Amino acid sequence: MTQTIAPRVRTLVLLLLAAACALLAGAGPASAHAALTGSDPREGAVVDKAPAQVSLTFSESVSMDDDSLRVLDPKGKRVDDGKPSGTGGTAYSVKLHAGLPDGTYTVTYQVVSADSHPVSGAYTFSVGAPSETSVTVSGQGAGGGFVGGLYGVGRYVSYAGFAVLVGGAAFVLACWPRGSGVRVVQRFVVSGWLSLTAATLLLLLLRGSYTGSGKVADVFDLGLLGDVLQTKAGAALVSRLLLLAAAALFIAVLFGAYDKREDEEKRDLTFGLAVGGSVVAVGLAATWAMSEHASVGLQAGLAMPVDVVHLIAVATWLGGLTALLVALYRGPADTPVPALAVSRFSRVAFGSVIALVVTGTYQSWRQLGSWTAFTDTRYGQLLLVKIGLVAVLVGVAYFSRRWTAQLAEATPAAAGAAAARRGEKGAGKASTKASGSASSKTGAKASANASAKTGTKASGNAKVAEKESGNAKVAEKASGNAKVAEKESGTRKGSGTAKESVAAKGTGGSQRAAQLARQRAAVDAARQKRQRDADPNRFGLRRSVLAEAGIAVVLLVVTTVLTQTEPGRTEEEAKAAGTSSAGSSAPATGAVTLDMPFDTGSQNGKGVVRVELDPARVGANDLHLYVERPDGTAFDIPEVKVALTQKAKNIGPLPVAPDHITTGHWSASGVQIPMAGDWEVAVTVRTSDIDQVTISKNTQIG
Repeated sequence: MTQTIAPRVRTLVLLLLAAACALLAGAGPASAHAALTGSDPREGAVVDKAPAQVSLTFSESVSMDDDSLRVLDPKGKRVDDGKPSGTGGTAYSVKLHAGLPDGTYTVTYQVVSADSHPVSGAYTFSVGAPSETSVTVSGQGAGGGFVGGLYGVGRYVSYAGFAVLVGGAAFVLACWPRGSGVRVVQRFVVSGWLSLTAATLLLLLLRGSYTGSGKVADVFDLGLLGDVLQTKAGAALVSRLLLLAAAALFIAVLFGAYDKREDEEKRDLTFGLAVGGSVVAVGLAATWAMSEHASVGLQAGLAMPVDVVHLIAVATWLGGLTALLVALYRGPADTPVPALAVSRFSRVAFGSVIALVVTGTYQSWRQLGSWTAFTDTRYGQLLLVKIGLVAVLVGVAYFSRRWTAQLAEATPAAAGAAAARRGEKGAGKASTKASGSASSKTGAKASANASAKTGTKASGNAKVAEKESGNAKVAEKASGNAKVAEKESGTRKGSGTAKESVAAKGTGGSQRAAQLARQRAAVDAARQKRQRDADPNRFGLRRSVLAEAGIAVVLLVVTTVLTQTEPGRTEEEAKAAGTSSAGSSAPATGAVTLDMPFDTGSQNGKGVVRVELDPARVGANDLHLYVERPDGTAFDIPEVKVALTQKAKNIGPLPVAPDHITTGHWSASGVQIPMAGDWEVAVTVRTSDIDQVTISKNTQIG
């Protein structure tokens, strides 16, 4: 009887798939990867007079369009000029209309972070005194809705397709070259290519709507598609499509010319395919590394190649594991996966795990920054789940290695037994043949002796009667001639019918022979499959690999969710700044931005000074100062000085001499603030030899 999957293993796989579905359902839209760390005016602030502009500071650079930053009055009317600008670094602003009345104003923003994820939020401030407002902010965040959900599905499918494509091809080249001729393996690798290509096209079409309005109609907006192609994420998707064209050529050679070569000839082509396939795989992995987490933040130059290695290791392990599972369960009975191929994959998987541990450790440090982030942030919690799944997967892989070793030991013994059976069968056939030959010779000899004796005795009688039969022979000869003529005539008449009968019999026989051949092949295949499935070592290997594949599916889902989750380091920085990642509340501490208009009374003496202080806490701080004309263009002035004063404690003024960096930009690092409290930031601006003015603004230092 054919063995089936043990109920416990089947239950485990079903539970793992259910967990994967739960993770997919709970993933939601992509979490913000750029957090709002500062604003001017602050959230909930009440200012005496309307500011000239609103400024926002993010944890990383973001991209904006005309509708990314809006300011609405209590009636919901837009009061900004619709032209947000960045003055460098991570600070962005939009100018407000002059003469705004008192009341509560709402600031909304929807931007795209440097790692390609949309970020949105809103907060309020008041002029004069708080008032009622009719403005309601939509509950749907950036990247949500139907388009956001479809975009998320595309991301999952693209990662899965990459793993199947790279892992399946690596399994064939490195572990089982004969697998290039197995139809089920060919379909598996091609399905990975098709999935990745379709998902990439879908992501490219959805990108504009996903980061913008979220409307389905915008998916088909060619103008919006053109804008997407100018972005980093759009360029990465187009590059991926070009690399997939090269991957299609690789697959054609792998399952075409490579499969048709003999084993000796395959060795030369294997090296070329391995080099070409590695280049394509690295390029595909780089399209993610250069547009997502690794491309921004700490040590981006090192993080991107590390991320490439991490992605390829994941694909080689999980994709190769799935290819092995498919070959074990769906492969033809006459081409079973040999123990040597499984052993080779075991070594490849072990190397992939080592690479995952090394690169994963670095990525964890880079994205978390502290041990507490493991438990205090969603990214850290998901990372703990991923680490646990990897540990379980390695444990199950240990049992697979044991089954592989037993299978390798059993294979030579089974081959020897089969050879012995073939030898016994051949010996039996030879014995039967010899016995038949001897019997035939003995019978022939005895028959000849008997015939000789009988013939001698009868010859005398024949001579006596020979004379009497002379006349009868003459008559018989004449009669014989007539019979011969009659026989020839009958033969000529029946010759056509006989030929037709033989031809018809031959056609029916060939069809019957072909049918019998197919039946024999089917019976042989079924017998071979039963023999293969009855092997306890191979059956145990199939079960353990199935369990590995189930865990791998959940692991791949968790990895994809991680790429859409705000890194723990960013989340903790946002918490320290007193703001949530969605920007629903404003920071009590953290980076601050102060905008101060000035007018020295001379020609070209008007403008705006922007001061950014990061992290605006006790101790060392970085200070950036920007000078702009009223139209928002940067320009240089002869001199600018900064002083910090805390009047309540009679501290200061503490002078700061920033260095000139570029046009309209000055900077100073290591600015020491001795204590928390309300500090006055005074800036002296000199636009000529005699024209200067000092402007100031207060800010809270945490």
